Amino acid sequence: MHAASRDALDQTREALKSALAAGPAGGATGAKVGQELFQVVDVLEDNRSLRVAVADTSAPVEARQDLVRGVFGWKVDQTTLDLLLAAVSRDWSNPRELRAGLILLGREALLRSAEEQDQLQTVEDELFRLGRIVAGDAEFEQALADKTTPADAKRALLAQVLYGKVTAVTEALASQAVARPAGMPADDFMEISRQAAELRGRSVAVVTSAEPLTEQQADDLRGRLASIYGRELAIHNDVDPALLGGAVVRVGDEIIDGSVAGRLDALRRSLR
Repeated sequence: MHAASRDALDQTREALKSALAAGPAGGATGAKVGQELFQVVDVLEDNRSLRVAVADTSAPVEARQDLVRGVFGWKVDQTTLDLLLAAVSRDWSNPRELRAGLILLGREALLRSAEEQDQLQTVEDELFRLGRIVAGDAEFEQALADKTTPADAKRALLAQVLYGKVTAVTEALASQAVARPAGMPADDFMEISRQAAELRGRSVAVVTSAEPLTEQQADDLRGRLASIYGRELAIHNDVDPALLGGAVVRVGDEIIDGSVAGRLDALRRSLR
């Protein structure tokens, strides 16, 4: 995002936090706002002139807000409408970045609803695992990423896989991500998982090991990484038997290769 859009997003995020704090406990407000923001994004996606008009910074704020009231005032709850009015009152760099901001806010609203239900870590883990599963099935991921397939068809395909296996918040977030993916669906799932970790005040360490980490191993590794990076990290464990033993740890762009396969490869290179 450009600087103006980042500022607009930060300001609108504060409005979201205030709205959720004022709502009843239990996460219902966040879930409702998140789902309705996704519905708003769908409408904007299908109507270019509307998408451009609500982000037109040359138009008076009142005109942009009146347009939002006219189109969405009867379709969404007052909390969601107030958030939309706050969003379009800001100066976004372009309509595409307003759309991206509304998606991020919708995701955050749903994640905060999971937090209210003590399910945020569960949602984070489910999205990470879903991302790895989809990334490991090229045919399935391509079907979800196909821009010629109607959004409802992709949602239905994903629902067949997720039904009864994940929380309602995870299913809602994943369903939005495949409807109009920004990139490959697996990447979107992983990005939302990272957003969940950030809400818990943690960065993400993706740990690939030959066998699943035990709870004790994960706790020990979490402690070591915290001492290295000076902050708490969420451990996302991926399994790759080809590593033979040990683990590869990725934190952002940094990789720590402590796998047997990695050490053997380093030994082979040193003998050349």
